[in-house]
Amino acid sequence: MIELEGVPELIDPVMVAAFEGWNDAGDAASAAVAHLDKEWKGEVFAALDAEDYYDFQVNRPTVWLDGGVRKITWPTTRLSVVRVGGDKPRDLVLVRGIEPSMRWRSFCNELLGFAHELGVELVVILGALLGDTPHTRPVPVSGVTSDPDLARTMDLEETKYEGPTGIVGILQEACTHAGVPAVSLWAAVPHYVSQPPNPKATLALLNRLEDLIDLRIPLGELAEDSRAWQLGVDQLAAEDSEVAEYVQSLEEARDTAELPEASGEAIAREFERYLRRRDGGPSGGPAGHATEGGDTAPYLRDTPSERTRPPRPQRPDPGADASGGSGDGDGTEGPGTSSDTPPDTSADPGDDSSEDSQE
Repeated sequence: MIELEGVPELIDPVMVAAFEGWNDAGDAASAAVAHLDKEWKGEVFAALDAEDYYDFQVNRPTVWLDGGVRKITWPTTRLSVVRVGGDKPRDLVLVRGIEPSMRWRSFCNELLGFAHELGVELVVILGALLGDTPHTRPVPVSGVTSDPDLARTMDLEETKYEGPTGIVGILQEACTHAGVPAVSLWAAVPHYVSQPPNPKATLALLNRLEDLIDLRIPLGELAEDSRAWQLGVDQLAAEDSEVAEYVQSLEEARDTAELPEASGEAIAREFERYLRRRDGGPSGGPAGHATEGGDTAPYLRDTPSERTRPPRPQRPDPGADASGGSGDGDGTEGPGTSSDTPPDTSADPGDDSSEDSQE
């Protein structure tokens, strides 16, 4: 039995989840949920028992000092709630954690128990994968679901992926079997500059989430960080002629694939999205600002990583599968697995047929 003491009745709640590890290339997805939690001052109301789901030799606990007293932080998954103000207030239930090492079915059932008790109307799971996409172009974001009706009503692609999967895919299927509407949003991260952070991919996920749930999300410094990240990678790529030539080939392939999308309808759709963000969202009013309250309790957060110079792009290996990775917790799938998106994400970035990548 899940007890939710101190959690008020929520308004049209949406659960937004992301998990560090295999489904989180460049830490783009987990950083997106962390951004929402920071901007809207999320209040943690539950944490799953780390003993049930994590191998501590894989995800080790950390020791830290609090006023001279040594304390331990265990790897886990935390749930927080934020109330978004505006003309049409609503609540978000934020789920942020690490992909579990074991008992995935129990893990998903526990999260679904919280969703049921809180009256969650939609679950949105964020993920990121490595792909053949140039860092100089907009980040492709695919929206997929296992629900045919949801795919039709929300202009998403119905997943037909078959192959190895991660906790994102398992949780989405668990939601489907439980009758809870669920959507996965996947950002494609350039495989030649896969090291975190990747603020450009995080920004792309938040923009797509904004459209999906009809809320204006305050972006803070993300836009500036995204520009700085791209400029830094530009400079590093220019220092290596082979990398620069490779990036140019990706740009040409991407631009060629996008030519059919340069239609009046596509341009009008993007212009509508721009107007919504500029004017405060379709519902009007200053949406996207948390209601202020003096009783929001602070809680232990991971120490944010300091901003660093973007890593040197990796020299492309013509014999390697660019869309794959080591699958060792860096947000990538292993070699030969196509994630839930076709390996060449540059082939048709405007087509959301990229399956439920890296479920």
